[in-house]
Amino acid sequence: MNPEMNQLTEQVIGAAIEVHRELGPGLLESAYQKALAHELTLRSIAFEEQKLCPVRYKDLLIEDAYRLDFLVNGLVVVELKTVDTLTEVHEAQVLTYLKFTGCRLGLLLNFNSTTLIKGLRRLAR
Repeated sequence: MNPEMNQLTEQVIGAAIEVHRELGPGLLESAYQKALAHELTLRSIAFEEQKLCPVRYKDLLIEDAYRLDFLVNGLVVVELKTVDTLTEVHEAQVLTYLKFTGCRLGLLLNFNSTTLIKGLRRLAR
């Protein structure tokens, strides 16, 4: 991973840790999403929220195949969860998003953890 990508992911993780520190676990995913969007804005980190992304299947273009929670600086996919335990399917979901966006790095953040670091996965393709 290049230094720019590493710095960007560290900034996003720092923002997410701040949100988790303030709010704690147990809320709906939408609450963390709004709070993280606010924190990214406060830190002047460029992002798109709830970005609709198309998928091509053979000759069919599916315009609204999936929705990214966040696309940060056009480079990093950020997927939020509020689940008891992250599973392989959650990681596979992020890897699929990376494939279709062409991004190389994704962050999977589970806010339903005692500390956010325990609910953090950094995924690359």
